[in-house]
Amino acid sequence: MDIKEARFTSIEQVTGRYLNQNPSYAPEQSVETSFEEILRKKVDLTSPKTQGTADLRFSKHAAQRLSDRNISLSEEQLDRLQKGARLCGDKGIKESLVIMDEYAFIVNTQKNTVITAMEQGNEGENIFTNIDGAVLV
Repeated sequence: MDIKEARFTSIEQVTGRYLNQNPSYAPEQSVETSFEEILRKKVDLTSPKTQGTADLRFSKHAAQRLSDRNISLSEEQLDRLQKGARLCGDKGIKESLVIMDEYAFIVNTQKNTVITAMEQGNEGENIFTNIDGAVLV
């Protein structure tokens, strides 16, 4: 068999076939995935329609802020927070302020991640920067 005629999907197949003389490789058994198919799957995963369908994550910073400020969220509040993040993502907002009950959250909708969390009316000035949208849930 000539290398030019064989279809190899990995370097391991080439080395296994020609260096180790391993007869387990059969070109007709390989499954080929085109670049277009891989790209289409990646684009589908990051499209706005699928954003927000996965569980909302909390960054290390946000988790620390929740702990420091003794903020614990109920399942209903987590669902509302996720809904707010999804609404912002659907509108094309990337860095969102989500206000819920007495809490404020900065959410990166592209990564579906809460960046920081705080209670409203805290001793600070409640100034929010670097956001491009807000939602009240």
